[in-house]
Amino acid sequence: MNQQEERSKFRSGFVAIIGRPNVGKSTLMNHLIGQKIAIMSDKPQTTRNKIHGVYTEENMQIVFLDTPGIHKPNSKLGNYMMKSAESALKEVEAILFLIDASEELGGGDRYIIEQLGKVSTPVFLVINKIDKIDPEALMNKIVQYKDLYNFAEIVPISAMNGNNISTLLQQIGNYLPEGPQYYPADQVTDHPEQFVCAELIREKILHLTREEIPHSIAVQIEDMRVQDNGVVYIGAVVFVERDSQKGIIIGKRGALLKEVGKNARIDIENLLGSKVFLEIWVKVKKDWRNQDRVLNDLGFKHE
Repeated sequence: MNQQEERSKFRSGFVAIIGRPNVGKSTLMNHLIGQKIAIMSDKPQTTRNKIHGVYTEENMQIVFLDTPGIHKPNSKLGNYMMKSAESALKEVEAILFLIDASEELGGGDRYIIEQLGKVSTPVFLVINKIDKIDPEALMNKIVQYKDLYNFAEIVPISAMNGNNISTLLQQIGNYLPEGPQYYPADQVTDHPEQFVCAELIREKILHLTREEIPHSIAVQIEDMRVQDNGVVYIGAVVFVERDSQKGIIIGKRGALLKEVGKNARIDIENLLGSKVFLEIWVKVKKDWRNQDRVLNDLGFKHE
């Protein structure tokens, strides 16, 4: 077989990961890619943009889209997130519908299944967190969902532990058409480094705060450059909606913001492979989630 014939066997395509908030979509994305590109939190609606992760083998490349959790929106930001998730269903070779094995079938799952009925794309039912239930409960879960939709494949996994991930990748490969290699083999995301750095900072704030704070923050990288000493300087701004939220994020004598910066810097250094000097400021932008101009400036652009 000559080199041209061998290359023609290369398969590639786009695969969407969808599901209700907090079922493990970002955890799955990071495990598939083998690197942290999507932030993780136990708080719903952590993912706000479609995160593109690139998985490459010798004869296959899969571009994964980690979508915002499908939910009922209550702001312009929420509307953006919903449109982003739903648009992903129309532009892919396969859809991974991720559910939490330990949770009961709910209205959110039924709504997603209803949306899936509008597309002809092959849909995998990916049952996550199988380490939390026994085999009999898993079989009951499979039967329950099979009655609701004709899934192309059903794959039980544990995204956190990596159980059955290789099987999932193999099954996806069976549905990819012959196609080009869209990205270099060593590229893991199509997002600029500034976006991922901002997301890593937001993740640390999500981990260290509670109640209304998670949905009220946005992070923007305003300055990122390599200094003469080789250290990467990053200047970031955290936007909140109220003065009281600013005080919470800064913390007593700046303690919480210092902890955010310390934890984020570790992840950013791992991402960039360089030493990082990180400065973070907190600013108030009242009701930013409902201001089109601000949403646009922060990267939430309608497609």
